[in-house]
Amino acid sequence: MKLIVTNDDGIEADGINTLVRLASRRGEVVVVAPAQPQSGVGHTLTTDKPVRVDKLTEERFRVWGTPADCTRLALSQLASDGDWLLSGINNGSNLGVDVYDSGTVAAAREAAILGYKAIALSHYRAKDRSIDWRLAAKRIQPVLGRLLSKTLQAGCFLNVNLPHPEHDGVRLETRQAHVDTSPNLMTYARTGDAFRYTGIYQDRPRQPGSDIDTCFDGHISISRIRV
Repeated sequence: MKLIVTNDDGIEADGINTLVRLASRRGEVVVVAPAQPQSGVGHTLTTDKPVRVDKLTEERFRVWGTPADCTRLALSQLASDGDWLLSGINNGSNLGVDVYDSGTVAAAREAAILGYKAIALSHYRAKDRSIDWRLAAKRIQPVLGRLLSKTLQAGCFLNVNLPHPEHDGVRLETRQAHVDTSPNLMTYARTGDAFRYTGIYQDRPRQPGSDIDTCFDGHISISRIRV
């Protein structure tokens, strides 16, 4: 099995390094990831200028473009024989309407558009806390193994979000959940002619049984999203 790994936090991020280690246990891995952080760029594609690609090794490519650029280049030029595209692990969740502005999710969506199987993986980060990537790897490993063994309907991809548990002893369950369509909080502070977003992520609305509700309740949320 050949697994293409990308992200939106940049090729040197802790999350993608964690995902590469996990993917390497499942098959051959090719990394095609942005040279710089691209969080929040959504499904932006570069079509008006060349996209520089640095070949770091035979299986590692640094792309001076967006996550969706990385997917297109990987699947059309660099690793077109890939079986799955994995995007992440994002440092922060991509829940609800986040799927529209997330570069992590866009990379997986682009793969689904092109007819490939894909999974976006993200890790919710509680306020004022950092992610324990060793613990994240331990929790996502069996989930990733199960997902890679399943078939995936054409035109669909999976969006996985890990909660931020309090300690290692918590046993996390996996739940299928629909994407919450509630709008994010529209809260801004004004200073002169400028407006700064002040919404608190943890206070966002959530529908019962949705991906936000599932993840905030301490479970791994898995959503199937259709293009």
